[in-house]
Amino acid sequence: QVQLVESGGGLVQAGGSLRLSCAASGRTFSKLTIAWFRQVPGKEREFVAAFSWSGGITYYTDSVKGRFIVSRDNAKNTVWLQMNSLKPEDTAVYYCAAAPYGSGTYNPSDYSYWGQGTQVTVSS
Repeated sequence: QVQLVESGGGLVQAGGSLRLSCAASGRTFSKLTIAWFRQVPGKEREFVAAFSWSGGITYYTDSVKGRFIVSRDNAKNTVWLQMNSLKPEDTAVYYCAAAPYGSGTYNPSDYSYWGQGTQVTVSS
């Protein structure tokens, strides 16, 4: 079992930055691929970024490439999502998700564990 807790959300003006954190416990963190998804009311959960458990491979959806950076520290059991140059369309609830030995897939169904989410609101 894995417990995930997100933090760092909030309200920011367009062009600003936020850093989200995802703290994990309960299972060997180094064997987990950790992903970030986001969701707005009435829409499906959307893949944002992921950091693979092996090889230091990162994945990003096209809309955040060059603006968001995902990083991890296995010693701290934490993954971060640094979000720069934020846009109003980035407004959503952001979730971290974990998949043991995951491949960095964009499909939410491939992730077994989820956090409770943190709200990010970008004002124009």
